[in-house]
Amino acid sequence: MINTEELRKQDFLPVLLGSDINVYGMARSFHEAYGIRSVAVGKGILPACMNSHIVEVQTVEPRLEEDEVFVSTLKKFAEHYSGMRLLLVPCGDNYIKMLVRNQEKLRGIYEFECIDEALLMRLSIKESFYQVCEEHGFSFPKTTTCSYENYKTIELPFDFPVIIKPSNSVAYWNCKFPHKKKVFVAKSREEFDAILDAIYGSSYKDHLILQEYIPGDDSKMRVMNCYCGKDKKVKLIALGNAVLEEHSPEGIGSYAAIINGYDEKLNEQMKGFLEGIGYVGFANFDMKYDERDGKYKLFEMNLRQGRSSYFVTAAGYNIAKWLADDVIYNKPMELTVATNKVLYTIIPTKIIFDYCPDEKVKAEAKALIDAGKVVNSYYYKKDRSLKRWLMFKRNQYHYFEKYKRYFNNKGLYD
Repeated sequence: MINTEELRKQDFLPVLLGSDINVYGMARSFHEAYGIRSVAVGKGILPACMNSHIVEVQTVEPRLEEDEVFVSTLKKFAEHYSGMRLLLVPCGDNYIKMLVRNQEKLRGIYEFECIDEALLMRLSIKESFYQVCEEHGFSFPKTTTCSYENYKTIELPFDFPVIIKPSNSVAYWNCKFPHKKKVFVAKSREEFDAILDAIYGSSYKDHLILQEYIPGDDSKMRVMNCYCGKDKKVKLIALGNAVLEEHSPEGIGSYAAIINGYDEKLNEQMKGFLEGIGYVGFANFDMKYDERDGKYKLFEMNLRQGRSSYFVTAAGYNIAKWLADDVIYNKPMELTVATNKVLYTIIPTKIIFDYCPDEKVKAEAKALIDAGKVVNSYYYKKDRSLKRWLMFKRNQYHYFEKYKRYFNNKGLYD
C-alpha cells in the first residue's frame, strides 16, 4: 500500500481514471518524469495495476460510469487529499466523456483541461466526425450502421469482408453470447448474418458499426498520439507503426507491439486537423495504410491518450511531462515531433518473430532488440516485487497460448 503521507510530499498527485495498461503506462510515465506515485479510481482493479508500488487503485466504484456517481465519487475522493494539487487524467473513452459533461462540477477540485461538450458531440457522432475528416483531407473506410430493427434486411454498400463492431462499448461489454469478440470480420453474407444473430440474440440491442475491410496485415496499422495545450496548439505528435496486434477475443484490434514511425505529410495534416477544430488534451488515432491507393484510412479518434501510448514515453518523449508541464506548471511549449525509435511490446519478442508476416518489419524489430532498444510496458525495474514478477511471467506465458489459439481468427467461431 502506498503511504498517504509520502504522497502529500509530492508537488502534485496524478489521479488516474481506470486500472488497465493505459493507466499503468501513465503511472510509469509520471514516475519516470517526476519520481512521483499516482493513485487511481476505477470500476475494478485489473491486473496491470495490481501489486504495484507506483500506482494504487484506492477507490473502486462499479457504477463509476454514471454521471451522478462519477461526480460524487471524485468529490469524495478529493477530500482525502485536501490541499493537494490533483491532476485528473481520464484513461478510458467513457471517463473522458463524463469529465467533459461534468467539468464545471469538478473544476477547482481537480486540475485538468478538456474540450467542451459541443466538440465532444461533433467528434463522437459518426456522421459529423467523418464530415470533419473530409474537411481536413482524411480518408476513411466506407462505413454504415445497422440496428436491431433492420439488421436482417440491411443491404451493404460495399463488398465483403466486413468489419463489425459495437457503437455502444459499455452495453457490449456487459452482454454475453458464445464466441464473443471485441471486433468481428465477416467474410461472407452467411457469416455476417450468423454474427449479427449472435450479437442481437444477447442483451445488446444498440447499433452496430459496419465497415469496409482495408486489406493488409497488422503491420499496415498505424497509431498516432498527440497532445494539444491549453492554447489549442499541438505540442506533441508521435506516430507508431504496428508490428503485431492482439488476437484474443477480448483484445482484437489492440496493439501488442509497435515501432515508432515518421510521416511528415501526415504530421502536418494532423496538426491542421487538431488546431482547426480547437482541440485540447490528448488525442489518439487508429488508421491503416491502404496499399491500393497509398492513403491512410482513419478508423477512429479517441479523445484521450491511447491504450498503448507508453510507446511514446519509451522512445524518449514522456507524455506525462507534456500534460503536467502544461496543466500544472504552465510551461510554454513548442511543437515536438517524435523521431526516435524503440520496439514497444506487451508480448514476448518470440511471438513477434513467430507471427509477424512482414520480413522487413521483423528485421527492424531484431535490429532494435540487438541495440537494446526494446521496452515491455508491463515490466518496470523500479516497480518490482515477487508478486508482480510472477504475475508478469504468467501474463507473458499466456500470450503464447492466445496466439496459438486465436491468431487471425476474427470470425464467429474459435
